[in-house]
Amino acid sequence: MDQRSTRTIILNNGTVEDKRREIRDYFHQSFSLDEKLYDLLDCDAAFYLRAEPLRHPLIFYFGHTASFYINKLIVAGIISTRINPFFESMFAIGVDEMSWDDLNAEHYDWPTVAAVKAYREQVRKRVDEVIESLPLTLPIDAESPFWAIMMGIEHSRIHIETSSVIIRRLPLEMVRQLPLWEICSETGTAPQNELLPVRGGKVTLGKTKDHPLYGWDNEYGRHSFTVDDFAASQYLVSNHEFREFIEAGGYTQPGFWSEEGKSWLAFSRAERPLFWLKDGSNYRLRTLAQVINMPWDWPVEVNQLEAKAFCNWKAQSSRLPIRLPTEDEWRRMYDLHEIPDQPWWENAPGNINLEYWASPCPVNRFPFGKFYDLIGNVWQWTETSISGFAGFEVHPWYDDFSTPTFDTQHNLIKGGSWISTGNEATRDARYAFRRHFFQHAGFRYVATEQELEIADAMYETDAAVAQYCDAHFGPDKFGVKNFQAQLVSLSMAAMRGKPKERALDLGCAVGRASFELARHFESVTGIDFSARFIRIAHQLQLKGNIHYQLPEEGDIVSVHEQQLDSFGLSETSPKIEFVQGDAHNLKPQFKGYDLVIAANLIDRLSDPAHFLTSISERINPGGLLVIASPYTWLEEFTKKKNWIGAVRRAGEPFTSFEGLQELLSSHFHLLGEPQDLPFVIRETARKFQHTVSQVSIWEKFE
Repeated sequence: MDQRSTRTIILNNGTVEDKRREIRDYFHQSFSLDEKLYDLLDCDAAFYLRAEPLRHPLIFYFGHTASFYINKLIVAGIISTRINPFFESMFAIGVDEMSWDDLNAEHYDWPTVAAVKAYREQVRKRVDEVIESLPLTLPIDAESPFWAIMMGIEHSRIHIETSSVIIRRLPLEMVRQLPLWEICSETGTAPQNELLPVRGGKVTLGKTKDHPLYGWDNEYGRHSFTVDDFAASQYLVSNHEFREFIEAGGYTQPGFWSEEGKSWLAFSRAERPLFWLKDGSNYRLRTLAQVINMPWDWPVEVNQLEAKAFCNWKAQSSRLPIRLPTEDEWRRMYDLHEIPDQPWWENAPGNINLEYWASPCPVNRFPFGKFYDLIGNVWQWTETSISGFAGFEVHPWYDDFSTPTFDTQHNLIKGGSWISTGNEATRDARYAFRRHFFQHAGFRYVATEQELEIADAMYETDAAVAQYCDAHFGPDKFGVKNFQAQLVSLSMAAMRGKPKERALDLGCAVGRASFELARHFESVTGIDFSARFIRIAHQLQLKGNIHYQLPEEGDIVSVHEQQLDSFGLSETSPKIEFVQGDAHNLKPQFKGYDLVIAANLIDRLSDPAHFLTSISERINPGGLLVIASPYTWLEEFTKKKNWIGAVRRAGEPFTSFEGLQELLSSHFHLLGEPQDLPFVIRETARKFQHTVSQVSIWEKFE
């Protein structure tokens, strides 16, 4: 099969042997296509240039798509040993969309391209072995081990697209045009755009759990909405049509821009679309690896802020209620045209899935009834900020895929682009970016009187996250004082007379202990494995408040808001860095701490002994390690063979605290006796968990 036009796998048909072979082929095709994209780079230096200031250099993504497989296979419990712990930490997190990305170049000593290529070959071989040996039953669903394999494949296909956007921003002398990435040669006079009627009706979005294709967590659940009759532009907005906006002073008239758009304009000083190059009085276009004469009939590629400003200008000049479509309106147009879904189409019905060119093409090239480019060519920006459908559930193997974008700051793009493959090219794909980000994205406009739903403050509805918000910042319960504040108080009593430069809060959850520590330390690092928790901590740091809802009884919920000011903690925010990370495999820069707190962490680690025997490397001589744990060992988190205690040895009880003593004694000595510290987790208005954590404080040898 042509490597550029592969299709995502149907997960509920065929024999086990055929499905294993299909997935193996899809894996290798995807892995190779990812590498062939980087063949466009003409020199190793191109891997290290940060062409997009909001993203890492390309060497990160070259390693990231490989290390992702290993990290997710470990999280899923499918493998237990790493290939290269250093790479699998360096390339793990910090991708594009999370506000807590670590983009500080001083923290990275990037490896050579040759070293990453060698690592990729090791990963390819290891994943191939897993595919060949992993037990397989059909259908494959979100709980199947093979879901982790599909997750890695589809993740790599996302990065083929996002990395291509970065390559498009590299200096031209650092890239080369290759036959595999040949661009469209068709261009002509841009068609006159016009509004055509679209019949309204009910749309229903969201996959069921037995859907035959792989999906990301935000695709599941259910959403129904009745769309009014509206009109939509026949074509995507072309370069020619967008030039009218520029010539009308669109970039210089603040009235067309949202407040966010005006801020972006002031920062970026943009005067035209990013990929337009001024050539005297004319324009040229930067494609993936070359600059060409402006194809005026191709779709314009802009960010959402530019697209929205154009619509505001168009509304004023036409005196029509013009705006971007919503996700529901885009889907209504899709449904009315009965477009076959990938992978069931015979040939791609639009410029998508790399089945035609490695570039956009004329906006009047692919018809769908009277409309054009309902899918493909370029992504289409919408008015809709992404959130989960009713019934949304985070997938535990990748909890930072969707939830960081549920902040009202990320808008959906729909329809896919010329380079959208795999899951990206399916009907139910839901991808969102910050409104100032660039993808291979353009837009069409609609005219409608139907009011938009305005995205407002997000109330956290994830039950586990909301419980922790309440436990960290909610009222005391049954006279039990706040656990995090009490733990920091105990720690500071033990720190009396010691340096207080840097502290590390491992397993920080939503951050209360980190904020409390920042009262006393010059800098604090809060690290948690869960992006869902770190997102809340970071929101508190930026905005000073959080919103969440708690179940009262049955379907009745209550809504809550907490503010840092209420606890006298708002002034501590600048001292804190919140990071998503794995306590087993922290990045090298997380060291040199005077205090490390690991609160209710060790009995949730897959290998607590590894953590305990290596944590001394992060602590200064004379520094303290504070461990709090109720020792609630569960095989769901820690295989029994890895428990550090709570077992019998030679027929006698061997406690978790004795395990701590055994593992820490070569680097630490115990300060005083362990203390019990209770905490209470609210489940409903009348159901609470009361737990007692044992706190032990250990001083590292001088």
